[in-house]
Amino acid sequence: MTSPVRAELHIDGRRLSYLDFGRTGRPLLALHGHLSEGASFADLAAGLAPGWRVIAPDQRGHGDSDRAPDYSRQGYLDDVLALLDHLGLDRVAILGHSLGAINAYQFAARHPGRVEALVNAEGPVSLDPHGPNPLAFVLALRDQAPTREALVEGLGEMAPFFAGTLRENADGSWRLPFHPQDMVDSEDLVHGDHWDDWLASTCPALLVRGTQGVIPADQARAMVERRPGTRLAELDADHFVYATDPAGFVKVVREFLTSVTGP
Repeated sequence: MTSPVRAELHIDGRRLSYLDFGRTGRPLLALHGHLSEGASFADLAAGLAPGWRVIAPDQRGHGDSDRAPDYSRQGYLDDVLALLDHLGLDRVAILGHSLGAINAYQFAARHPGRVEALVNAEGPVSLDPHGPNPLAFVLALRDQAPTREALVEGLGEMAPFFAGTLRENADGSWRLPFHPQDMVDSEDLVHGDHWDDWLASTCPALLVRGTQGVIPADQARAMVERRPGTRLAELDADHFVYATDPAGFVKVVREFLTSVTGP
């Protein structure tokens, strides 16, 4: 596989950056989760090449994309639509992890004609709107520093998780690939009951659940039983199924896509 091409589009003056891993093959839009970025799908893109062209945006407020004025459900979906229109892609397979998975199935619900197949990796349909915010810990992180070394030092025990994704600013200072308050706000806004969205689309779907992930086993069974055309694949992995078991993740995704769209 050739090196991915990084490109961007502008939405109301805001940069949305994305990686195109293929240039050839059938398009698969891949949406990452909170605190992550499009590059997290590099192993998936390599495993699906050359038959699939993985296109992975840095979603609003993540990676090389600009911060957004809001992190609403509609805002994320509008970005997906703008990217597909920008690329001239009328119909795609769409895959998402966590936040990205919820974005993916909500996009399929609102734009069914644009989605031919759906892969939900660890995206629940019900998240307690009154429960604690699991991303609150990022508010204690230092998000900017004059040098990379100072920023890594300021991250403390979180440094191993973020040191490889830090960004250099135009003035030579360094930053996290996200703003902590944005992530907390975004997480708050993704919580709620999304059953109607999950059940609204009819394209073939694969639910990938990590056995140590965030989707309870009974919720996963109900998601498959209540939505026709949905399959379940369980991996011995935590929430980050694509990273904990990259080979297993590629295998189940490839087998599903081949079965519903052809080789």
